[in-house]
Amino acid sequence: MRRAGDALGRRGGHRQLKQLSGGMRGLLGRLSVAVVVLLICTISLLSTMKGNTADYGSKISLGDLWQSAASGGWRPSSAPRSDWPPPPTETNGYLRVRCNGGLNQQRSAICNAVLAARIMNATLVLPELDANYFWHDNSGFQGIYDVEHFILSLKYDVRIVESIPEIHKNGKTKKLKAYQLRPPRDAPINWYTTVALEKMKEHGAIYLTPFSHRLAEEIDNPEYQRLRCRVNYHALRFKPNIMKFSNAIVNKLRAKGPFMAIHLRFEMDMLAFAGCFDIFTPEEQKILKKYRKDNFAPKELVYSQRRAIGKCPLTPEEVGLILRAMGFDNSTRIYLAAGDIFGGERYMKPLRSLFPHLENHSTVGPADELAENTRGLLGSAVDYMVCLLSNIFMPTYDGPSNFANNLMGHRLYYGFRTTIQPDRKALAPILIDRENGRTAGFEAAVRRVIFNSKFGGPHKRIQPESFYTNSWPECFCQMSAQNPADKCPPDNVMELLNSRLYGEETNNVEQMNSNITNVSL
Repeated sequence: MRRAGDALGRRGGHRQLKQLSGGMRGLLGRLSVAVVVLLICTISLLSTMKGNTADYGSKISLGDLWQSAASGGWRPSSAPRSDWPPPPTETNGYLRVRCNGGLNQQRSAICNAVLAARIMNATLVLPELDANYFWHDNSGFQGIYDVEHFILSLKYDVRIVESIPEIHKNGKTKKLKAYQLRPPRDAPINWYTTVALEKMKEHGAIYLTPFSHRLAEEIDNPEYQRLRCRVNYHALRFKPNIMKFSNAIVNKLRAKGPFMAIHLRFEMDMLAFAGCFDIFTPEEQKILKKYRKDNFAPKELVYSQRRAIGKCPLTPEEVGLILRAMGFDNSTRIYLAAGDIFGGERYMKPLRSLFPHLENHSTVGPADELAENTRGLLGSAVDYMVCLLSNIFMPTYDGPSNFANNLMGHRLYYGFRTTIQPDRKALAPILIDRENGRTAGFEAAVRRVIFNSKFGGPHKRIQPESFYTNSWPECFCQMSAQNPADKCPPDNVMELLNSRLYGEETNNVEQMNSNITNVSL
């Protein structure tokens, strides 16, 4: 700040002194306001820190984290709770979709496809899975999921066929050709009941491509949301060989006690997307920048700014430091769900020195044909199941990561299983201070951030949190609910659905027989 004497010496005179005096008074006034605001913020921060310290010190212990979070009397339930008629025998046409992206983006798209078919009273053709852009994997739906289980699980909701049928016309047999449409992103329900349905009735079948994020997530119809949960958490079951392989890994890990699974998102695609280049060598930066240029829209990204607001994935070392600050020691057993770590062992070494008991599906899985082919969608499916069944799950980057977001939602549905979700924005200044040599109070500061969390308990969904990350309260219920909308459905709800489905099929058969009889007479 310029000193008063210097300014006066350069200008001189009574008039300048008067102007300076007035300016100083204004400046002091503004400074006073700033000091008061700063003081209020400091007191508020200290109070919050004190409150948080008391909370995590008295309510949460490290041992608690190895157990599921408190349910508050809630339990998962995606069965219908109001009138839910079975799908009609005669539908409006056939719906084909092509689900693009990785395994979990495709998983969300499959849930949306089932719901879209229900909305339009359409017959769903088994969804197509696009060859993954990163792994170039073309396993397809039949290579990943149990098709028979998928179709049977949803028989009360939609009619599903494995392929589009053939039609007979003018003595020739050919496949029904679907009219291709590109749905708007996050399209509302009325787009499907107007534009899409009109084309379906006109052509007999429609083909929606691409089909990722093409149906609005927030829908003011809890039964539609529960259908999504039935698809996601019940109907979408991996093929038996994938389940067997995953269970073998889990059993091997559990044989030595509880274990933690970490989704370590420190791969080339995510680092390029985030624009976090500066910690790498010039050669590595060149690789990341080229990948970003080839795969993402141009955008000016400044590493220091991105880092300061928590937009960079946690490094393996930062993950280790956070866990140590929480109290986990080097005997903790960790399963890593990750692709190829960019920078290789140079970045893994610090984490390995803190937590030597690190495993992945290659090191702990049985040696068989599946184990040798666990790249791409198959590897992602195995990692998904092991993370789902782990005692603790920790995602290191939950921004655009469909894997982490879907898993958090599945673990919530699976019984409020503990999830450690680091607040990267709150942790960023603490980690930056440590890098700059200011290490005093580091662990206490980390604990204040980390332990100010629900660790997987029921909580209200607030934007931008996705429905697939938190389906509470639509897909949960309470036995002793004060709100009737939260009450659990009757235990025999599936019997009722089955009875209605069987009753409609019987009526349809009787009607068909009657028509045949009338024609014969």
